[in-house]
Amino acid sequence: MYQQMIFVNLAVNDVDASRKFFTELGYSINPQFSTDGCACVVISDTIVTMLLSKERYADFTKKEIADSTRTSEVLLCLSAESREKVDELVDQAIASGGTGTGEAIDHGTMYGRAFDDLDGHTWEVMWMDPAAVQN
Repeated sequence: MYQQMIFVNLAVNDVDASRKFFTELGYSINPQFSTDGCACVVISDTIVTMLLSKERYADFTKKEIADSTRTSEVLLCLSAESREKVDELVDQAIASGGTGTGEAIDHGTMYGRAFDDLDGHTWEVMWMDPAAVQN
C-alpha cells in the first residue's frame, strides 16, 4: 500500500546550526538531499523536514519569508509513543538551544508539550492513549 509522505520545508538562518540541533534530537540527515544550503532531516519513514537557507527557500516562493521568531507561519505537531518520550524530546530540544513554549497540556489520555527550534518554528509533541482512540 502506498504511504503518503510529507516534506515540511522551513526557512532557517543557519543551516549548519539547525542541522546540529535536529541531529541532537536524534534525527538523521539524508546526505543525498542535503547541500550547504539545505539539510534533509529524516523524522520518520513518512516525515521529512527540509531546512533551507532563506536564499534557497526564496527559490520556491515569491512571498515574503516569515520571521518565525515574531510571527507564526505554521504549528508542527509530532506524535510520541509515550508521555515520557514527549518529555525526553522537548527536554532535549531545550538542552540543544531550543526554547520551551507554553505549559504542558495534560488531559489524562492526552499529553503534550512544545518547543521553538533555533529559528522560532513551533514544534508540538503529543502523546495520546491508544485505548482512548476508537476506530
